[in-house]
Amino acid sequence: MADDGAELPPPAKKKSPAEEAAEKRRKKLTPGSLMKGLLRSGSGDATPVDGDQVIIHCTTRTMDGTIVNSTRREHGGKGIPLRFVLGKSKMILGFAEGFPTMLKGEIAMFKMQPKVHYAEDDCPVAAPDGFPKDDELQFEIEMLDFFKAKVVAEDLGVVKKIIDEGKGWETPREPYEITARITARTADGKEIIPGKEETYFFTIGKSEVPKGLEMGIGTMARKEKATIFVSSTYLTKSSLMPQLEGLEEVHFDVELIQFIQVRDMLGDGRLIKRRVVDGKGEFPMDCPLHDSLLRVHYKGMLLDESKSVFYDTRVDNDGEPLEFCSGEGLVPEGFEMCVRLMLPGEKSVVTCPPDFAYDKFPRPANVPEGATVQWEIELLGFEMPKDWTGLTFEEIMDEADKIKNTGNRLFKEGKFELAKAKYDKVLREYNHVHPHDDEEGKIFANSRSSLHLNVAACYQKMGEYRKSIETCNKVLEANPAHVKALYRRGTSYMLLGEFNDARNDFEKMITIDKSSEPDATAALLKLKQKEQESERKARKQFKGLFDKKPGEISEVGAESEGGRDSDNAKGSGEATSAERDADTMGSRSRESEYAFEEERPGLLGRVWPSARRIFSSLGLNRCTIL
Repeated sequence: MADDGAELPPPAKKKSPAEEAAEKRRKKLTPGSLMKGLLRSGSGDATPVDGDQVIIHCTTRTMDGTIVNSTRREHGGKGIPLRFVLGKSKMILGFAEGFPTMLKGEIAMFKMQPKVHYAEDDCPVAAPDGFPKDDELQFEIEMLDFFKAKVVAEDLGVVKKIIDEGKGWETPREPYEITARITARTADGKEIIPGKEETYFFTIGKSEVPKGLEMGIGTMARKEKATIFVSSTYLTKSSLMPQLEGLEEVHFDVELIQFIQVRDMLGDGRLIKRRVVDGKGEFPMDCPLHDSLLRVHYKGMLLDESKSVFYDTRVDNDGEPLEFCSGEGLVPEGFEMCVRLMLPGEKSVVTCPPDFAYDKFPRPANVPEGATVQWEIELLGFEMPKDWTGLTFEEIMDEADKIKNTGNRLFKEGKFELAKAKYDKVLREYNHVHPHDDEEGKIFANSRSSLHLNVAACYQKMGEYRKSIETCNKVLEANPAHVKALYRRGTSYMLLGEFNDARNDFEKMITIDKSSEPDATAALLKLKQKEQESERKARKQFKGLFDKKPGEISEVGAESEGGRDSDNAKGSGEATSAERDADTMGSRSRESEYAFEEERPGLLGRVWPSARRIFSSLGLNRCTIL
């Protein structure tokens, strides 16, 4: 029996599918099937490993010395070396086992039986036409170079070799503007773009350089130097390098001097952010991605013939920057989307379409409707939301109330998605809050239920009634007698047309809490009117369907235009009147108590009801920090 104190061996590392496949192939080797003879020693002691790209010359001979094929010009080849990425490229078994034994500069002769070259069962590569795959052959291999490769294209048509590491994590993408020094040569070393390292300026995605070169540069950091190997498939037509068309393979030596971040925020070319001055930090880790207090200077300009400036914080705001909390709908949507992707100190120019500028936001007097605008924005800095770690329970509840009240304001302004985001934020934070006693537990449970019901209200306003029901269920699972949750869920059922479920919830309200009877009665009346309206529509839709004689064709809902207009007017009037009556009854009752969850007014609000409006007009209720 093993000693109790003995250490258990570490668990065996699970092999990847590629490793298992290589091991299965390796079992095909038998003594004498693959033999190696050294013709010239290499340098160093490093040998290729999986993930390395090897560059070789290969000459294949029969056992009597007849050359079958070769990459070398002196033996009838094109002079273009072969490239393989170990562990990625498809190759014969003899290469897969032989390459990892070679040093850089080494020349070796590999004698292979047919089963370890092209006659292998399930060989992943096909033999060239007329190749004697059933014969024992000799493969003379020269290991020209090997290095750690960055596979850019899955088919290995674009591979990168890093010469000098770059700075930072950010890499360019479409439609970034690139400044780079580039030279190019064919695979056999012929210079195409001279070694004077010409500087190129181009935009990714505009086909100004070959696709493979774009793809390779898209993996580079600022100041990085690299060689990018591009096969013919990726040497597409380009305006700046037309001389590359028709070549089999090109090796580009690239130094990425600079790139300007240009982001298509919507993906349709309408909202474009162009960075003109770099900020401090790493993108995107140091950007205000989360709701924060932001400080910016900006200048707004109309993109019309006038090019007039309609606002400049340095002129129109006494030189003071604009301060606002993101996630609260305080600036146009396109403005906030772009600022969230800026680094402190960065300056960007933003071109924004009207639907993300001022057509859905309070419009300055000198900005016409439907105007496309341009903002020059400088992010001075931002403050992250307060970290709840280390706060007392009371302090956590105070912070939660601040965010919830902001959500309530957004809800009343009709910004339901933003409001929901605020409630969801608090609910996420609540996952890490642990009350210490029953009293705190009760306060916490009530607050969480209130937030869930507000989320359900947002879903209702957004027309997502099923999600509203699911959110109400979270409250009712914890407290099946929660009257407000029953009211909200019943309302969602009614809006979905599931009248029986709605009636059950409204009737259950009365059995649980008699004080809710006026609200439940009003809801039941509205439900009845909705059912009647639904029945009227159904009767109208199928009117006359069964009135025709045998052999006659009737269309669902077919009737005279006059009758349709008359019925529509009548139905519309009845529905409007009924809904108005139901809404009136609801307003006379305490329906507003169930319509939305918000904080009750404080002592000052109850004593002086108009105080809130006065302070609001003075701007003293504005949120300064989340």
